[in-house]
Amino acid sequence: MANTNTDRETLRELADEGNETALDRLADLADAVGDLGELSELLDEGSMRAGLLLTRRAASADDLRELQRISDAGYVDAGNELNRLLEAPAGERGN
Repeated sequence: MANTNTDRETLRELADEGNETALDRLADLADAVGDLGELSELLDEGSMRAGLLLTRRAASADDLRELQRISDAGYVDAGNELNRLLEAPAGERGN
């Protein structure tokens, strides 16, 4: 059975070598501990999983600026979510 306790250093090395699954795993670990800085860095490295996780957080907080930032970083669904929130009738967004 595979070792599920792979350390972050090994994951980082694999991600640096282009392993997208390792990059996704790093995003999941960062999300689990609420490390938004690391998630943002992973998004900047091209992790679409980090983009998804950041988008979920920003959308649930109605953080329009963060959704714009995530969209600008290349995660298209953040732009879609931003537009959805902007187009919602007044009073439907939970400020």
